[in-house]
Amino acid sequence: MGVAIRTAGEGDRELVVRLLDEAFQDDPVSGWVFPGAEDRRAKHPGLMAAFTDIVLADGRIDLTEDGSACALWLSMPADDHDGDAEDDGPAQVRQAVDPDNERVETIGRLTAAIHPSERAHEYLWMIAVAPGRQGEGLGTALIESVLDRCDREGLPAYLEASSARSRQLYERLGFELAGPVLDLPENGPAMWPMWREPRTRKA
Repeated sequence: MGVAIRTAGEGDRELVVRLLDEAFQDDPVSGWVFPGAEDRRAKHPGLMAAFTDIVLADGRIDLTEDGSACALWLSMPADDHDGDAEDDGPAQVRQAVDPDNERVETIGRLTAAIHPSERAHEYLWMIAVAPGRQGEGLGTALIESVLDRCDREGLPAYLEASSARSRQLYERLGFELAGPVLDLPENGPAMWPMWREPRTRKA
């Protein structure tokens, strides 16, 4: 049975923020950005809201019809580097979410620095499945719906895996390591940049 998927709109904002917050509260990278559990519970939703607003404005959020999972995508053109304007983003997010937390800005700058820019591609920024619904294939269905289009259009796809478990899922979907592992500073966790070439469909 297929998973019904639709494009999220402004009216889905709070649902998407809640999904992201619940799914990433225990993520290694979120734990690094907000090391204290109480601080993370208080401020993590604000970071997820900032990410949601960016993608609602400039990208696309796919949402399962029952509201149990979402994926945040950005279509990245080739050589998408416009210097200072791009560099302002992580600082603006930090100022809006947690001005005293340097790591909010650091994570944005580090991932931007390793992001490939030579070719246009689809960027899976984040994907979230409600904790009670994980393991049902919802995340895979969300990703595959875009990868199918990438294959039809000859577009590659890119993401950063934030855990060994998610890396294995992406490898099963055809992603491969796309450069050195990003080890976050101060004994932080690893992030794996991953790239997927479009697959040629057989007649």
